Amino acid sequence: MRLFRTLKLGAKSLLLHPMRSALTVLGIFIGVASVIWLLAIGEGISLQAQKQIEDLGAENIIVRSVEPPDQGAASFRDIPTFGISRQEFRMIQETVPTIARVIPIREMKQKFVYSGNPRIQPIDGRLVGCTPAYAEVTRLTAARGHFLTDREVQAQMSVCVISARLAERFFPSEDPIEKQIYLPDKKEYFNIVGVLKHRNATAAIGGSLASQDFSRDIYIPITTMRLRMGDLEQRRSGGSFSAKKFELTQITAQVANVADVPRTASLVEASLRNGFTNRDRQDIAVVVPYELLEQAKATRIMFMMFMGLIAAISLIVGGIGIMNIMLATVTERTREIGIRRALGGRRSDIVQQFLVETIFLSVIGGLTGIIGGLLCPWTVAASRSLLNRFLPDFYERLPDVARLMQPQIVPLSIPLAFFISVVVGVFFGLYPAIRASQMEPIEALRHE
Repeated sequence: MRLFRTLKLGAKSLLLHPMRSALTVLGIFIGVASVIWLLAIGEGISLQAQKQIEDLGAENIIVRSVEPPDQGAASFRDIPTFGISRQEFRMIQETVPTIARVIPIREMKQKFVYSGNPRIQPIDGRLVGCTPAYAEVTRLTAARGHFLTDREVQAQMSVCVISARLAERFFPSEDPIEKQIYLPDKKEYFNIVGVLKHRNATAAIGGSLASQDFSRDIYIPITTMRLRMGDLEQRRSGGSFSAKKFELTQITAQVANVADVPRTASLVEASLRNGFTNRDRQDIAVVVPYELLEQAKATRIMFMMFMGLIAAISLIVGGIGIMNIMLATVTERTREIGIRRALGGRRSDIVQQFLVETIFLSVIGGLTGIIGGLLCPWTVAASRSLLNRFLPDFYERLPDVARLMQPQIVPLSIPLAFFISVVVGVFFGLYPAIRASQMEPIEALRHE
């Protein structure tokens, strides 16, 4: 019964100054909401980064050809070769026992034209020579038709599979299947056998693997690419001539057991850098998604701790606000404290009364802060929608992480933020309460 009267008195005291109490609650609200928001955004960014790495395949080892600086030739007699060779591809395939399969890939920049509609302008894109396993590794799915088959690769057929975006551009009202794509630079035609579903671009991973945009890709059998286009890429611009020669852009080695990835990656890299080719070569880069994923998970913990620390500062600021208000309240209510002490009130009763008021402020701020924190995913989505509607150009220039990241509420952040808000309220309210209880009744009664 006594506790109930104390609670009632505390609530009534706070309601005497509603604006001051609301501003104090606002400080705790911002602190609690900041904890939930920052941890949710940090978790969303971390999960997006991990997903991009997982899309590369934790069981994969990716070896990319890297063009050395100043690579090129002034004439056909002086064209150096760089990157991964087919001989190295076969060597890795045949000599590394822990590898289940190795997928060869060759990429070229090309102009694409739909021969059936000359009014559509040529589109610059990427021609990818690959095998059927490429679709599985890169998570490509056919929307119509089919992806490349083993028979088409073995027979070196002039067929292709096009991306969803190219299909929309070239065939807005037609069925692309059995139509032809023309490559004006190579004077080659390819029959369309499949159209892919939309695939989001991947972000750059470290400094070795550039981001990949699948929206303007056309896929042909790698055997057909070698037969029709060879290994030489040459460009003429005005009176200048440039050429480069390489056999494979990338090989992706899939390891049967994920636990063997680090050891296998070291073996593959050692074989390529110190094998029968030149030592300390700089024309290849080895990317191991498994190792990157482990690093991303470790970084996530550090990132979450950092974000939580920043949010905790907001709670401390809110706590200082509570102390400020309660000190002012003690000064204003000095005469009331003196009367209560003169009528037999104990020091513990005074401490309890002021602590109840600070806990009231902390609990209300904590509960409203939780509600505000839970609105984080909806608020982010609504903000993106408004930006895309009213400022589309600005929205398109935003980095992928800002456009694609989905905040993920961390369940632990809700009770943690609420608990910290109450502790902060009690901690910063304790000093004003003790100060009030230590007033001498005679001096307090003389206060005007």
